[in-house]
Amino acid sequence: MSSPEIDALTQALSRLPGLGPRSARRAVLHLLKRREIALKPLIAALEAVEANLATCDVCGNVDTANPCGVCTDPRRDTKLLCVVEEVADLWAMDRARLFPGRFHVLGGRLSALEGVGPDDLGITQLMARVTAGGIEEVVLAMNATMEGATTMHYLAERLAGTGVSVTQLAHGVPVGGELDYLDEGTIAQALRARRPVG
Repeated sequence: MSSPEIDALTQALSRLPGLGPRSARRAVLHLLKRREIALKPLIAALEAVEANLATCDVCGNVDTANPCGVCTDPRRDTKLLCVVEEVADLWAMDRARLFPGRFHVLGGRLSALEGVGPDDLGITQLMARVTAGGIEEVVLAMNATMEGATTMHYLAERLAGTGVSVTQLAHGVPVGGELDYLDEGTIAQALRARRPVG
């Protein structure tokens, strides 16, 4: 038996992605056993983020500064803009530091079933950034879902008359992937995107 406060902490942690009730209990026990080196720094970090959390007015990223660190990084190529669905996608794309440009977060994807239309996403802000000038290429990095494809086609149509180059991420066989373990959709996409060898 534990106190209501500890139960509340366990329940709060169990609502996080990837943590169920058991994992949350183990995490709480770890935090309680190592109060000085685990619990107190976690509380301080959460309070600091909560006090300074902001959504970037430029790209839609979540950071503790506005504009965010990605938008203010002088090493980034301002002529390249990568459009993603969610902040998690931006973080995933930027984790390896392979894309040298800047980002734009739509805040979702078009979905008739969920009632999400163009006005519900950051498309107006995207168009404003592109029409302001200085951007030469827009990379559409949508998730490989039906809604992602719909969003990508819609954006490509909207960007068609702006004079910028519009590209998309390649799809197909992942590095290290074995054909026997791939689904038919991935194999079909890889076949459609085939290119000459050499």
